[in-house]
Amino acid sequence: MAAAGLLAAADAPAPRWDTPGDSNPLLPGYFADPSIVHDGGKWYIYATIDPWGDDRLGMWTSTNGRDWTFSTPAWPTKAAATSPTSGDSKVWAPSVVKAKNGRWYMYVSVGSEVWVGSAPSPAGPWADANGGKPLIAKNFAPAYHMIDAEAFIDDDGTAYLYWGSGLNWVNGHCFVVKLKPDMVTFDGEPKDVTPANYFEGPFLVKAGKHYVLTYSDGKTTEDTYKVRYAIGDTPFGPFREGPDSPILSTDKNRDVISPGHHAIFRAGGQPYILYHRQSLPWPRPGDDATLRQVAVDPLTIRTDGSIARVTPSHGSAVAGFAPRRTRGMTLRLRGAAAGPAYAAERAADDNYATQWRPAPGALPLLTADLGRVRAVRESRLRMEYAQRLYDVAIEGSTDGRTWRRLASRAAVKGSPIILFHSAQVRFLRLRVPQGAGLWEWDVF
Repeated sequence: MAAAGLLAAADAPAPRWDTPGDSNPLLPGYFADPSIVHDGGKWYIYATIDPWGDDRLGMWTSTNGRDWTFSTPAWPTKAAATSPTSGDSKVWAPSVVKAKNGRWYMYVSVGSEVWVGSAPSPAGPWADANGGKPLIAKNFAPAYHMIDAEAFIDDDGTAYLYWGSGLNWVNGHCFVVKLKPDMVTFDGEPKDVTPANYFEGPFLVKAGKHYVLTYSDGKTTEDTYKVRYAIGDTPFGPFREGPDSPILSTDKNRDVISPGHHAIFRAGGQPYILYHRQSLPWPRPGDDATLRQVAVDPLTIRTDGSIARVTPSHGSAVAGFAPRRTRGMTLRLRGAAAGPAYAAERAADDNYATQWRPAPGALPLLTADLGRVRAVRESRLRMEYAQRLYDVAIEGSTDGRTWRRLASRAAVKGSPIILFHSAQVRFLRLRVPQGAGLWEWDVF
């Protein structure tokens, strides 16, 4: 029985998803199927751009694990990595690893096929590594999607490639093949190692002498998507589903919907699971139901290969990550909003689950009060879609009545978008396109 005046853990209220300062979602925007690596003091996350991919891949970089900068590598692109049989689906589901030979390799789905590229560093420059043709063609197993390839490097440097997804939300098959040292050529024939309840997104890790295959099951556009796992004694299995599987599922009390298609990484010796889940508020109508965001939580993997169930959070500490994001001045914001979920103050709450969206028909203006006349030098904007073009402008005022243009940028994209505006002001006024969303506005 709980002590008097104290709540038992089971009675404690579930954490809200819109609490200021929450560090999940990790990235500002809609991204899925993440892959993460660390090299040279920098973190790299590669991800599908939602909804349902883009002509390019999203790449985020950070030196502290909290402040991320968006870009799109020159490869892969839908134009450069496509074949007559790849279909019309976009670029999605990257996996990036460092091989025994010291180079970096990316296995990425383009359409319904897997392509491979290589680079001297995670930052690139990336280029096709297989003579301009898919590594795994659509016709390898036409009854299933040939997507979601993930590479695993064993302790001795031997590489294996896992892939496969279902069609029409019917569970698929998982294939694996050993790779030769060039990371492109198959060393033997691919094998079907499908575990129970497998749909897509295989990711292999090693625990003691065991090989643990983690994967996704369910439908990502609904609330059934989840992460399962199975244990084997070799990279080829056979794999038996582990205890406590699934380990990561929808938790409606915590507003965590359809977590899945993950990567597992270590920082400070601790394993973590990086995954996507539905953006909030949810559900959304139409194709907007595929707007997903990336989150990270700690993971417990035991030497017998078993994995403890994950409690999905709206903010977890990660070893080596900064405790919080870099923030600017305190802003008191006002502006017409599309509803309570999109109120002006959402753009200054340091939470990438919430945003300001201007009210339809109203001037798309957001005004910041700094409290007193202060020196300002720049604004950093985290717009809703990092890959889309925006026209943005900032005006300044000392009294809130007389305004002057301080900075503007036309047809600009990225995250953050930076506007330089050296001035002495008390008020700043940001103009965005009608209907545009803004995760965060930081002023320095």
